[in-house]
Amino acid sequence: MSNNSEIDVSCIIEDVNPFELSASQLEKGKNAGPETWANAKQAATDYSLELDVPTVKNWFAEFGAWDEEEIALWDKQEVDALVLQYAAGDLREVQDLCAGKGLAGVNWKKAEKLSQAGTISGNLFPHNGKLYLQIS
Repeated sequence: MSNNSEIDVSCIIEDVNPFELSASQLEKGKNAGPETWANAKQAATDYSLELDVPTVKNWFAEFGAWDEEEIALWDKQEVDALVLQYAAGDLREVQDLCAGKGLAGVNWKKAEKLSQAGTISGNLFPHNGKLYLQIS
């Protein structure tokens, strides 16, 4: 995929607790999946993201977790919810591995080094006080 997109996901540091969008069964219990998905869909309703739906669908298709028919049925809210859930998981990881005094409690220089080493995805980045998810 040649399109690059930067999606403002600042709501996960401003108004929404990332733990409510992305957490394991160990952390939240056996209903973690349905609970975090419901929370992500609600957040997507509350904070509609500016994104190109086909580009994001193509990006998620590359994960191999969904077939084409399922992806084709996703509406804008579901795409937004998946983006928020993905970003929340990445944010929780980077907060844990790179705690610091930067935006969202992250040492972003350390995060960049871990991304370059392949330890983390590096898809999240701060810019002008906002948090963005880079998809490509």
